[in-house]
Amino acid sequence: MDGLVELNLVDLGWALGMMGICLLLSRWSNLALEGQLLLATGRSILQLLVVGYVIAVIFSLDNPLAVLGILAVMMTIATIVAKNRIDSRDKALLPLVFGSLLISSCLTLGYAIALIIQPEQWYSPQYLIPLTGMVLGQAMNSASLAGERLSSTIKSHRLEIETHLCLGATPQQAIAAYQKEAIRASLIPTLNQMMVVGLVSLPGMFTGQVLAGSEPLNAASYQILILFMIALANLITAQLVTEGIYRRFFSENLSLLS
Repeated sequence: MDGLVELNLVDLGWALGMMGICLLLSRWSNLALEGQLLLATGRSILQLLVVGYVIAVIFSLDNPLAVLGILAVMMTIATIVAKNRIDSRDKALLPLVFGSLLISSCLTLGYAIALIIQPEQWYSPQYLIPLTGMVLGQAMNSASLAGERLSSTIKSHRLEIETHLCLGATPQQAIAAYQKEAIRASLIPTLNQMMVVGLVSLPGMFTGQVLAGSEPLNAASYQILILFMIALANLITAQLVTEGIYRRFFSENLSLLS
């Protein structure tokens, strides 16, 4: 099987032409998306080139501290993004979201690295960085979806919750249905992807490995692993985030805060 065809600056220039076509279509259709398209294009180029150079340096260093350092940066950014999507004004959410993402990512990656992939070095950047990126990106979305859904639901159903509390229910019992619904909602994108993978869409891991010359069955195996890792990390994250968020709505005497 042929190896990966490397892209040069000319190829990237032709690729940029596709965004030029998007700009023309937006202008022709009066969508007013030109500014957002230009910003998204610029950020995509800058961010991916920077991360490409940084990861190349980390690969050359092959040092656990360097690997953990880049993972810490990724975790911090994911935490800030997820927290802002839940409630941009509540800074106290940061430790909750960070802890949830850290626990879910460590458990999922630890399971996959120790029991399945088993690289020569546990901190191998070839595996740890891309796996963390894929798992953390999806867990971030799950945290924001579950957290925002539960927060908005509790705020809009205060009367029902207070009624349950007056009838003797605990805070956990009063919001149990809302918490379950928030967790289910956060997992819908993951489950939808798993339902149609290989039939409607070919995910990034599978496509990337095939383009790089890997055997399709091996690429499929890695994609299966990634999907299962994402499902586990997302579920753990959603449970931890919703558990922490609902407790913030109740006082020490178990009454609903105003």
